[in-house]
Amino acid sequence: MKRNVIISHAEQLTAGRISRRKFIMTAIAAGATLPMALTMAGNAIAATPVKGGRLRQGLGYGSTTDTLDPGTSENGFTQALHYSYGNQLTEVDSNGALIPELAESYEPSDGAKVWRFKLRNGVEFHNGKSLTADDIIATYNHHRGEESKSAAKGLLTAITSITKDGDDTVVFELEAGNADFPYIVSDYHLIIQPSKDGAIDALSGIGTGGYVLDTFEPGVRALSKRNPNYFKESRAHFDEIELLSILDVTARQNAIMNGDADVIDNVDPKTVALLARAPNLDILETTGTQHYTFPMRLDIEPFGNLDLRLALKYAIKRQELVDKILLGHGLVGNDIPVSPAMPFLNTDIAQREFDPEKAAEHYKKSGHTGTIKLSASDAAFAGAVDAAQLIAASAKEAGIAIEVVREPKDGYWSNVWNKKGWCACYWGGRPTQDWMYSAAYTADTEWNDTAWKETAAAKSFNEVVVAARSETDDTKRKAQYFEAQQLLHDDGGAIVGMWANYIHAHSKKIAHGDDVAANWINDGNKIAERWWFA
Repeated sequence: MKRNVIISHAEQLTAGRISRRKFIMTAIAAGATLPMALTMAGNAIAATPVKGGRLRQGLGYGSTTDTLDPGTSENGFTQALHYSYGNQLTEVDSNGALIPELAESYEPSDGAKVWRFKLRNGVEFHNGKSLTADDIIATYNHHRGEESKSAAKGLLTAITSITKDGDDTVVFELEAGNADFPYIVSDYHLIIQPSKDGAIDALSGIGTGGYVLDTFEPGVRALSKRNPNYFKESRAHFDEIELLSILDVTARQNAIMNGDADVIDNVDPKTVALLARAPNLDILETTGTQHYTFPMRLDIEPFGNLDLRLALKYAIKRQELVDKILLGHGLVGNDIPVSPAMPFLNTDIAQREFDPEKAAEHYKKSGHTGTIKLSASDAAFAGAVDAAQLIAASAKEAGIAIEVVREPKDGYWSNVWNKKGWCACYWGGRPTQDWMYSAAYTADTEWNDTAWKETAAAKSFNEVVVAARSETDDTKRKAQYFEAQQLLHDDGGAIVGMWANYIHAHSKKIAHGDDVAANWINDGNKIAERWWFA
């Protein structure tokens, strides 16, 4: 009982409802010693969000080709930006749980073919317009239109109609049941924007989020100021947030060391120990669904050849990549985008190991001769060029010649990824298999960076994914996802080499909650909303 009293009063202290002195007196009366009471008071106060200050966030992402259209967001810089000024119908919280955001509640019917989302009252856009169902419909139609180039288009193909039931309820009707649909609407491309005459201005930078966009310099920086009318009273604590695109890993390290940034992401594993010794810094490491890949596009020769793809998959020393690139801060990959953190992982699929004999055998069967080009840049991930060099070295042992093409960091995501035949890439991952597949592997998504669509296995994969999407029996769904993973593993164009931890460094002046999300880097890319200055 006394412990419950202390916990209750600690919560009141954190919420600012009682003074520090009152808490200490209560704790002592409940049996705590004075030093213990002082420590508990300090911890509670440290966990209390404080408003104010400018957050300078150094990100290892960004491109001069970035735009404000959420549908075209393709890197961590624009994702963080869109999250700062916009909201989705739902969100994945710091614990990894799905919760309502602009929606107040949601419920399915007709075997999860119909979903009703009831909207929150009193939500305003930055231009003063009140949120209504019309804004939801216009936003979604922007992404699912025939001419849309949105990366979310593939996620929304199952929607047959979107209607409203009054101004505060939106009804989605799907081709088939989808138990994961509430996860889909949390996708970061789908921030809700104000409608006018049935359409949105995707380039307006206007949303309902915790910050109002002031300045946007693509590939350089963005500056935003706190939204005084934000509907989440306990979020968005900074007066201003400045997002800085710092692609060079050494430059990011120098920025945090010199006090030119308050937090950085993508810390090079080689410098973690060095930064950890800095008295003014803390290291934050989270493990989730981030994975580093080397996609081979089947529509560019020679990668349409299955034997060549298998030769390259067997020609990689995966543990060496984890040891030398991640310095142990991760796990080996097995050419499927499903980690132990996700449900329905097919553990029956044997780990693919370096096998120079098999690699040479498949390479000979492919009939290919000459050099194979592998494009890489540390814009993909810290150490991507070194990882490509390691792949080239191990492939050489199997008689395969690989030329590593060092690509410029700026423009990498618009000029290299999803365009050149073979390159380095990263994926932040998704919380469900259906979402991950719909984002990067199904035939209808813009981000199918392997162009894996026309083989018999790819067509079977698409059929299985659609079937699993509407399956509510977990036993049947598990079998379907096991089959989908096997098809990807055996035939797909993605080399999933490593599962990488998210590594950050931040000033000790920065505070955050005990739980930090790992669905994306930077606390789910919501540092601006969730963190504060202590």
